[in-house]
Amino acid sequence: MGYGQILHRHGNEEERVHLNVGGVRHEVDPDMLLRFPHTRLARLLRCQSEAAILELCDDYSPADKEYYFDRNPRVFPCVLNFYHTGRIHMMEELCVFSFNQEIEYWGIQELHLSPCCSNWYHERKEYIEDRDWDIRSDDQQQPSFDSSFEELSALDKDLAKFKGAWCAEVRSYVWLRLEDPGHSRASKIIAVASLSVVLTSIVAMCVHSMPEFQHVDDNERPIEDPVLTILEEICIACFSAEFIIRLIVAPSCRKFLGNPLNIIDVASILPFYATLALETADEEVAEENEDIENVGKVVQVLRLMRVLRILKLARHSIGLRALGATIRHSYHEVGLLLLFLSVGISIFSALIYFAEKEEKDTDLGTIPSGWWWATITMTTVGYGDTCPVTLAGKIVATLCIICGLLVVALPITIIFNKFSKYYQRNKGEALRH
Repeated sequence: MGYGQILHRHGNEEERVHLNVGGVRHEVDPDMLLRFPHTRLARLLRCQSEAAILELCDDYSPADKEYYFDRNPRVFPCVLNFYHTGRIHMMEELCVFSFNQEIEYWGIQELHLSPCCSNWYHERKEYIEDRDWDIRSDDQQQPSFDSSFEELSALDKDLAKFKGAWCAEVRSYVWLRLEDPGHSRASKIIAVASLSVVLTSIVAMCVHSMPEFQHVDDNERPIEDPVLTILEEICIACFSAEFIIRLIVAPSCRKFLGNPLNIIDVASILPFYATLALETADEEVAEENEDIENVGKVVQVLRLMRVLRILKLARHSIGLRALGATIRHSYHEVGLLLLFLSVGISIFSALIYFAEKEEKDTDLGTIPSGWWWATITMTTVGYGDTCPVTLAGKIVATLCIICGLLVVALPITIIFNKFSKYYQRNKGEALRH
């Protein structure tokens, strides 16, 4: 008989639990299983009906009172040893992911791994995950320029939706050339042209802020430079035409409008039309209504929103898409970073207030002013507009700087690793085409 078959055979034979795992029969003491009430076997013993039993095992023999499990019989001795010792050990010849799936099935958490096996287990698991990332990248056949794992096969799914749709061939032909710059030479030309228009629009927006290109009318109201206005209209016409064509040929309008990149496109186009509508209305009511200051402010805000066009570069930039994916998949780490900073800022703003409040020539006489100082200090910006003057304040500042470095460095390392993986993944896809 094997190790698991003779373990804990004391007590009445009728009270022992009969387990058949992968064809190997085990007899164990029920009291030993009930030591860990949240595991599968302990919950199995507390079942009151056969239907409840069959939810936790693959089969059950009421006559023999035997439970059947179609699981790996080589791992089950480790599970039985866990019930005996409270710690689970892993055999080196087992696959870490197979072992992980087994212990999850039996309701055993990784935190119960013995210290002698825990480090090796986690190192091996991380190594295989990194290598599996590279293997999946090499095996990916269809082009994809999305920035997350869930979206890597999105282009394939979109192409499948064209079957049976109206003008399927024409729409799929145009869709591929707009969505996949690596599909053909025409796709690359379209991508370069689109990128050129985006860059031209951004340059025009920056040039517009220069005094040489700012003009006013007879009423001292600012007006647009004629050349920049024409350039702006050409760029908006290109953006609008591209968006409308992409919307028409899209396999799913709902999915298309929900795509973050397409939302950015809309956000970069709408301010122009909203500004145009408000300026037209402004001219119509100018003679009748002198109170048009609010309309002018809205127009200025909408003009400022043109800066969102910079985000259109994400459609053509691997790095920006990788950054977006990193932020989207690292919200726990980002939240942790903000929490650490908030706690540190609250503590050090109070400390610097008590250290500096007796000084007359100080800008840190209130806790709210200490918030600003603690923020720029912990993030290592250090504008120098406010600084402590007392010895106690300088000691607090030193501690604030050290804590800021530690607080920022800890989550940033995790976020950087994710960004590096997303970037290498997308870069590999781009180089393939």
